[in-house]
Amino acid sequence: MTNTFIDLLNSKYVLLADGATGTTLFNMGLQAGDPPEFWNVDEPAKIKALYQGAVDAGSDLFLTNTFGGNASRLKLHNAQHRVHELNRIGAELAREIADKTDRPVAVAGSVGPTGEIMQPVGELSHALAVEMFHEQAEGLKEGGVDVLWVETISAPEEFRAAAEAFALADMPWCGTMSFDTAGRTMMGMTSAALAQLVEEFDNKPLAFGANCGTGSSDILRTVLGFAAQGTERAIISKGNAGIPKYVDGHIHYDGTPELMGKYAVMARDSGAKIIGGCCGTLPDHLRVMREALDSQPRGDRPALEQIVEVLGPFSSATDGTGDDAAAPVRERRGRRRS
Repeated sequence: MTNTFIDLLNSKYVLLADGATGTTLFNMGLQAGDPPEFWNVDEPAKIKALYQGAVDAGSDLFLTNTFGGNASRLKLHNAQHRVHELNRIGAELAREIADKTDRPVAVAGSVGPTGEIMQPVGELSHALAVEMFHEQAEGLKEGGVDVLWVETISAPEEFRAAAEAFALADMPWCGTMSFDTAGRTMMGMTSAALAQLVEEFDNKPLAFGANCGTGSSDILRTVLGFAAQGTERAIISKGNAGIPKYVDGHIHYDGTPELMGKYAVMARDSGAKIIGGCCGTLPDHLRVMREALDSQPRGDRPALEQIVEVLGPFSSATDGTGDDAAAPVRERRGRRRS
């Protein structure tokens, strides 16, 4: 049985992923606080337009509109009984778009965090976390995704529960954490720790990496941290399009398509094989990223100073590992991150 994602991973030097789901849906009229997953049923044309936007921009894979589709998050909207339905339909809409494309495009089933804190710090047990992730995975599997994709995780315990759940679903998977607290995840994980963690799993991911975070400079430093561990797994980089700012009552990300094109090339040169965007990344950004990856030859792994010169300053002095070479980088006066 063939698998489009695995075939692409094995045959292409670099894969372009998609951009921001939330930013795009808000632009389509989704209201703050409303669950995007409901739109899989209520606004299928808009969800297909979301998917089509990534495909038309040149993405090799895109994620389903199911990030918050687990029982814990849906319970906030009295919809915990709709987990399988909303995930299945989100995947079916994606499969429809991918299958009519005249080139191979993979569908990744987005699985976000539960929104709860796991034991021993919090109350969510390992068994219940596995059950929730498994329920979501089965819906995505029935809908036809090529690969499961857990993202924006901060705790190793939650990452471990997802890996176990995906084994129960008998599906290949990828996973990313969000390094948004001085180079660490909210629960203290470093890039080095994640690279080591995935090798401990019985059900290892096809690829792992980082998404979201605090900007394109910081995520590249994290990617360099993964690469420094000597991992042979594909590395994922899905960084935000710049820094969020409030403009006329709305959140606007200041990263231009040109900046994201430079980010994509530097992410590849830093060691990432799967490169996309997170918050604020729209099809216009993806088009420039696609063109940059296709037109610019691979270069040497960039130094931290080069990243700052091209993309702007880091948000913290180091990446949190304590033994990295990231000495404090001073912001150059007069330089503005675009």
